[in-house]
Amino acid sequence: MATRAEIGQSVRQARKILGYTQQKLSEVTRINKTTISEIENGRFTGSFDIFERVLDAVGLQFEATHKKHNLPDWDEIEDLFSEDE
Repeated sequence: MATRAEIGQSVRQARKILGYTQQKLSEVTRINKTTISEIENGRFTGSFDIFERVLDAVGLQFEATHKKHNLPDWDEIEDLFSEDE
């Protein structure tokens, strides 16, 4: 799943393609312009409903994917299990 910052960038790009200002998107979604800005800047921590309304207004949708795990490189394994002297 994308990070908040990545979602925000996608929303901004889609909004601009539609020719919407943040104010216009605010009017279309009935969501405060400040909230739109928080979403676009990756700082929004509010409800899924608000995210969904904004994404829908710009033609995007959430997608759930399997979580990616970052495994250490083979050379790092020894360091991870070494005992401090």
